[in-house]
Amino acid sequence: MNQNILFSDSSEWDDSRQAVVFQAQQAGQLIDCVVSLSLLSKLDDIKVSKENALTVFERIRFDLEDMAEKAIEEEEFSPTGDIVLG
Repeated sequence: MNQNILFSDSSEWDDSRQAVVFQAQQAGQLIDCVVSLSLLSKLDDIKVSKENALTVFERIRFDLEDMAEKAIEEEEFSPTGDIVLG
């Protein structure tokens, strides 16, 4: 695990993106990490909707943080500076 990348304990449903958003911090910079419903469904092997997305996210949070950490290290940022998973 990269000690230079920290993850907050918070997460939220973003209606406009139809995704769960959690934050990472690297060198003082906050980075939004965006997780699609389809990726949540694939990783947890159940149908995920906005009603249960945060519950599913918490169940697989560590796997998603590992994925986000790798994407940050490889600088796979979207044009808006976010890390988009799935």
